[in-house]
Amino acid sequence: MPPLLDVRDIRTEFVTHDGVVRAVNGVSLHVDAGETLGIVGESGSGKSVSMLSVMRLIPQPPGRIVSGQVLFRGEDLLSLDDEATRRIRGTQIGMVFQDPMTFLNPVLTIGRQITETLEEHLGLDKSQARERALELLELVGIPVAHGRLDDYPHQFSGGMRQRAMIAMALCCNPSLLIADEPTTALDVTIQAQIIELVKRLRRDTGMAVIWITHDLGIIAGLADRVNVMYAGYVVETARVEELYANPRHPYTQGLLGSLPRLDARERRELASIGGVPPDMVNLPAGCPFAPRCAYGVDRCAEENPTLRPVAGDDHRIACWRDISSKGKAL
Repeated sequence: MPPLLDVRDIRTEFVTHDGVVRAVNGVSLHVDAGETLGIVGESGSGKSVSMLSVMRLIPQPPGRIVSGQVLFRGEDLLSLDDEATRRIRGTQIGMVFQDPMTFLNPVLTIGRQITETLEEHLGLDKSQARERALELLELVGIPVAHGRLDDYPHQFSGGMRQRAMIAMALCCNPSLLIADEPTTALDVTIQAQIIELVKRLRRDTGMAVIWITHDLGIIAGLADRVNVMYAGYVVETARVEELYANPRHPYTQGLLGSLPRLDARERRELASIGGVPPDMVNLPAGCPFAPRCAYGVDRCAEENPTLRPVAGDDHRIACWRDISSKGKAL
């Protein structure tokens, strides 16, 4: 069966005064129906831009999707006109953004922002839309939901605003939910509640989820597969259990080494990745991680590797060497 979403070699750039920022550089990924894919990497790695490209939400100008295909149920979203794309975004793909106050309209009530979508895309009248909006707020765990429909975004806490954003994304029962770092600004208790909410909704509705984050700790109990991104490239992809048990790219090892472990048998200092990410205007000809990598060889500075399998087709890395989780070349 073909994947629900199949992204092929997507490339996105931004024209700035300093030059052309190559934000996404040939990203390919797929998501099956009902699956959760985690996309991880540090700030500036291209995680959010790659998904905004999928949704065709890149501001043009200064941005532009240079090439690639985004096949959703076999149809290339990049070849559709604006109206057809808007219809798919409204009914089949939902997106939850990192900062709800940026995307919620401050002068419209939460209820109106939900009913507007329901009236536009499902053709419900005002009474039906309001009833459905109440059901959605209850579904995402808003306390006393019937009394909060006429509240404005500033009257909601951060966690409740994020729940309201999820309710809006679920308006039309999408088959794919894209969550762009939805818990970053929340405290750990609310983070756990939002993660459990998305897991429950996925289980109850069967929707697929793409979860974007810089925190590999969040992905551990949430995702089925993980894509690790660096400098606009996917540098490692694997099943979540395989990635945590046997990371094979030096960057992934660095990310995992920076996480505190509750099951550690002895005390150890948290690892850090030295250096800084590359200049996205002047990306090197070779591997963009090479200047920060402890395992580099001459070829790393000359040629950028593509993804290749290292432990079956499900585990692939973009590295000239295959480094075991113990730091030894294989």
